[in-house]
Amino acid sequence: MDVAGPLQLPDDVWRTIDSERLSLAGLLDDLSPSEWETPSLCTGWRVREVAAHLTLAHLGVFPALVAAVRARGSFDRMIHDTAVREAAHPVADFAPRLRAMAGSRRKAPGVTRLEPLIDVLVHGQDIAVPLGRARTMPAEAAATAAQRAWSMGFPFRARRRLAGFRLTATDCDWTAGTDDLAGPGAGGTVEGPVSALLLLVTGRDVAALPLLSGPGLPALTERLAAPGAHRA
Repeated sequence: MDVAGPLQLPDDVWRTIDSERLSLAGLLDDLSPSEWETPSLCTGWRVREVAAHLTLAHLGVFPALVAAVRARGSFDRMIHDTAVREAAHPVADFAPRLRAMAGSRRKAPGVTRLEPLIDVLVHGQDIAVPLGRARTMPAEAAATAAQRAWSMGFPFRARRRLAGFRLTATDCDWTAGTDDLAGPGAGGTVEGPVSALLLLVTGRDVAALPLLSGPGLPALTERLAAPGAHRA
């Protein structure tokens, strides 16, 4: 049996983004008023802020510059503030806007096509998991997103946060990291579905850890529970 690996072609990435945006729009159509107000996996964001953020993937150069000036150059503040402002719109607007993005290849300034892939996959879980909604990730797409999130440093800082652990997907051909830290209980292999590893790499520890296993899991759980551990 062939083992799935990361997406190789740009068109494959964009087709996956389109499919994920359309399926997520279908989920948004089905949300109740109370579900829109539910806290997401993103600290400080309700489901409505996450949905609003996803509709901003086409933000052009000038609007991005205006948002950066408003945020006084802080990337985190800019992302937060633009989502909060956009979330003030009626929630009925978000699904149609997400559907309208399907087929487009526009992206925010300074990012590759892989950042929109990370966004739609991970933020889809930020919405679905707290609501108890099942939302399956395609393994190839999750592996592609996990590799990009692992390699890019800011904002996830995964290589530093997970240093000394080897991550191994059980449902596709993807690994990252090394289990080479010295000391009792340090390092080890952590394994599980690549969708869970993507959540781990992007800082969704609470959602990811229950889905993982392996000899390194106790040490990793202890590290991530320590004061000052990075959170998404």
